[in-house]
Amino acid sequence: MQAPTVVCFGETMGMFTPTSSVPLDTAQAFTLGTGGAESNVAMHLAELGHRVAWASSVGTDPVGTKIIDALANAGVDTRWVGRTTDAPTGLYLKEPDTGSGAHVFYYRRGSAASTLKIADAVGWPLAGARWIHTTGITPALSASCSELVEHVLDHAAAWGASVSFDINYRPGIWSVDEAAPRLLALARKATVVLVGLDEAAVLWGCGTAADVRALLPDLPYLVVKDSSIDATEFARASDGTETVTVVPARAVDVVEPVGAGDAFAAGYLSSLISAQTSAERLERGHSRAAWALGSREDFRAGLGQRMSAEELALELRR
Repeated sequence: MQAPTVVCFGETMGMFTPTSSVPLDTAQAFTLGTGGAESNVAMHLAELGHRVAWASSVGTDPVGTKIIDALANAGVDTRWVGRTTDAPTGLYLKEPDTGSGAHVFYYRRGSAASTLKIADAVGWPLAGARWIHTTGITPALSASCSELVEHVLDHAAAWGASVSFDINYRPGIWSVDEAAPRLLALARKATVVLVGLDEAAVLWGCGTAADVRALLPDLPYLVVKDSSIDATEFARASDGTETVTVVPARAVDVVEPVGAGDAFAAGYLSSLISAQTSAERLERGHSRAAWALGSREDFRAGLGQRMSAEELALELRR
């Protein structure tokens, strides 16, 4: 197998959802799927034609096996997924939107992925990758995971890789007081940061995309997503010139919002990797997000939009 050009790392869990749109406490039957922000991005990128790996750790339980199989079947390289007998694969329950929005309940404390540490990344193909992707969920899992994320951000340039960092604030796993300064410090080390304006408001009191840029002025690429309204990209060239591009979101009927942010991230990153324009990057992000919004699955396959032969050739030359 060829080496991946993109490496995504973070936790993926077993996901239990009712087979019908009812509250969890009245559900009689459930399906077991998989869910994880970084692996969602990896599966979208694989569908778009990129050589992508997902690196993490799962338990030696059946849920861990299911996760690895699901990623491999989606075209993601899983050679760098460790398995441990010392900790279980994380789980979460997802309650469908029954009138007050979808809700998730995590059971991930002490999970296999929460034990990830810098030493685990030594064998990952980070030095050979063009891009590394992770999110603000990973540093919330444990002190060792937070150290791992910072280590990757600090060394990526020396490895010849760029890093995309999706803020993905999860209030269920850490407080604003803890998350706000840590996520801002990590974001300032990345090449690309993606953040929802609603997240930035909660974490840092930002009211506009320009407010977010003021906090992160030196990033080569900053994308601020304003829900169903638009997405703004701030792109800074090596000479300091900045371009601001705004592309409206697509009007869609929302089945469930979970996973749409990951789909947007993958669409945007795919176009950035293949050197498309700012408007094309944001448009591909919106396209995949709109597709994801039409499903209750964390990852909705089938959209396609694979890279053209010219885009693929460009990626392989870089």
